[in-house]
Amino acid sequence: MPFSNMFNNKHMSKSDDTRLKITETALASFRERGYDQTTLRLIATEAGLSVGNAYYYFPTKNHLVQELYVRVQQEHRMMAEPLLVGITDLPTRLETVLMTGLDALRPYHDSAPGFLSAAIAPTSAVSPFGPDSAEPRQLAVGLFDEVVEGSTNPMPSALKSQLPELLWLAYMALALYWVYDTSPEQEKTRRLTKRAVKLFGMVLPLTRLPFVRGPLNEFLAIAQEARI
Repeated sequence: MPFSNMFNNKHMSKSDDTRLKITETALASFRERGYDQTTLRLIATEAGLSVGNAYYYFPTKNHLVQELYVRVQQEHRMMAEPLLVGITDLPTRLETVLMTGLDALRPYHDSAPGFLSAAIAPTSAVSPFGPDSAEPRQLAVGLFDEVVEGSTNPMPSALKSQLPELLWLAYMALALYWVYDTSPEQEKTRRLTKRAVKLFGMVLPLTRLPFVRGPLNEFLAIAQEARI
């Protein structure tokens, strides 16, 4: 059940209530203590539950990290969608979604290095590219699909079909830069985002030119081949 619906459901079951309590306690601990210092035992204690009860809902800490990923993506969508209404220019829509994505991540900046350390290994259960992260990844790619589908900018059909996933990959690269950004309010990341989107807007019309078609198709083929 999406968390926005859970908050608004006056008839939430006891099971949903317990799950939400664990989730809220865990997310607060992730923000305050970081990934390494947050344990299921600590979460159970702070939530006023037995350790066994916490393990019933979330067998490992990694399951809670996936819950965090989903929560951030849901909050991102809630922040971005109202701002996209009436905007049909693709670069403007993209900048809106990237900026609101940074806003959704902001509460976790101090603890982000711990998540990065845990996620960096290819076999990590909390890797954003791994099978366990399929739900939050689909939510993120789905939002970029809305960005593309809601635009009126003409582009080759092959590019349009792959663009949502390519934009998500660009967002992942931006998030990595954001983790290392120590400027106030991560202002350097925001400036980089604006400049990157401006460049994207300059390049996008060129993709329809006949002499660009060959290199573009090769680029898309490489991107498809490189999918994990």
